[in-house]
Parts: sequence; C-alpha cells; structure tokens
Amino acid sequence: MQKFFRREGILFVISAPSGAGKSTLCTNLRKSPDFIFSISCTTRPPRVGEVNGEDYFFLTEEEFLQKLAAQEFLEHAKVHGHYYGTLKSTVINALRNGTDVLLDIDVQGARQIRQSNDPLLRNALVDVFIMPPTIEELERRLRKRGTETEEELAIRLRAAKEEMKLWPEFKYTILSGSMEEDLTKFRAIMRAERYLSRRLTLIEEPF
Repeated sequence: MQKFFRREGILFVISAPSGAGKSTLCTNLRKSPDFIFSISCTTRPPRVGEVNGEDYFFLTEEEFLQKLAAQEFLEHAKVHGHYYGTLKSTVINALRNGTDVLLDIDVQGARQIRQSNDPLLRNALVDVFIMPPTIEELERRLRKRGTETEEELAIRLRAAKEEMKLWPEFKYTILSGSMEEDLTKFRAIMRAERYLSRRLTLIEEPF
C-alpha cells in the first residue's frame, strides 16, 4: 500500500501600513515557485515601472464597480480614495487544487476574508501583519520612496497609526527589520503552516 499526504492550498495574506515593506517582501517571495501570487485589481493610476497584469489589474472605477456588483471579488476596499479588490475565482480554484496563494492586501481586506463564512477560506487563511519598528521609521521609508506629496504622506501616516492598532487581529505579526530578516521570518511561518497536521489528509493507494 502506497501512502502519501495531500492537502488543500493555504491562503497567505500579508497586510501592513503603506511603506512598511509589504510590497518589497511580496516581490521577493514571488521569485520562488512556492505559491501563486494573486494579482489585485485597483482603480489607482500605475506608478512608474508598474505593469498592468503583473503588478495590478488597473481598472476604471466603472469597471471595478461592475465586477463588484457581479460579486467577483473575494474582498475589496477603498483606500486613499481608490478601490482595491481580489478576484475570487483565481484564489478559490488554486486552493481547491492544493496550490498555496499569496495575497498582498490592506487590513480591511484581511478582515473581510477573516470573517468569511466559506469553510475553505477559513481553514486556508494564514494572515500576517508587518509591523513597522516605529512611526518615524515608517515616515522615513515613505519619504525615501518619493511617490507621495506632503499631503498624501500625511494621510498615509494618519492611516498607518490606526492600522498599526489592528495587529492583534492577525494570526502572526512580524516586526519589520531588513528585507532579509522579514523574508526569513515569513518563510518560517510558511514552513510551519505547511506541516500542520490538521491540513494533511493521508491517502492510501495500492501499488
């Protein structure tokens, strides 16, 4: 009798205040074949170097609202005046096929998934919050990025202070350090979750 383990996919959700290093972490994680990266939809304009279909699906507000009305989103939120959303079909199909999925979403989206009544999503969810060391360090990182005006920067910092209060809602919290440190910490979480006994089903087949 041949024995092996099978499991459904894990939904790794990474959330953080803007500028905390979430996008950089996800960019590095995408270089490995450990999971698929679910590309979000957004109505915000592309930043320099961003590619439609690789970084985001850039939609008009009308297109986004049409998808929302058709219940095509797993989660959605309006952040800093723009809509963001994760397409449901991509995530569900991957999880059912045993493929792990990585989501880079804000705290509102993470909460929506956490409150889902779908048992597949509830069992698959592993939500991770990236906590900036200090608000001063977060401001330094945002200024270094150089993509916001002073007014936009002030809005993001105010939002960040509120989002940082939500870390207890997440299963894991990573205190952000260097990119290499954050990557090492996340991979430790990833390995542990993949070996959880409750995720495994023992399959027995004749030779």
